[in-house]
Amino acid sequence: MAETLIPADAGRITRDTPVGFELLGVKKKAAIQLMGSRLWGRFNPNHWDPVYAAETGLPAPIQTGEMSSAYLSEMCVHALGPAMFRGARISCKYIASTKANEVISTHGRVVEKTPKGDGFRFRIEIWAQNEDGEKKTVGFVEADVGV
Repeated sequence: MAETLIPADAGRITRDTPVGFELLGVKKKAAIQLMGSRLWGRFNPNHWDPVYAAETGLPAPIQTGEMSSAYLSEMCVHALGPAMFRGARISCKYIASTKANEVISTHGRVVEKTPKGDGFRFRIEIWAQNEDGEKKTVGFVEADVGV
């Protein structure tokens, strides 16, 4: 099976991008091995120990919120490129726990495009959801493109 390569600038937001444009998302599995790493949640057994999580009333270990934020940031960096690192703003709210082994996908949609200088300030609604469509993290990103 041949692998399909996507050009680095595919899905990149430009001055010509219209309101309603949907970002190319990423898809990640909430792997318990990562959830228990020192970077993501090793300090709290709710993030990696099924027995401890059950004792605290959780159906399974849960991902840290930072993991969903990282997935959303990855999507935004792909869509905005360098603009994501120059005066951009991202804001997220965790609205439901991501359980071990859930598959999380990220989504984004341009909701505003305001003229600014030679370019535009884009406001993009972003969210992460599981395979059943249950939203886990919601928020927005704002960035200047072509300014």
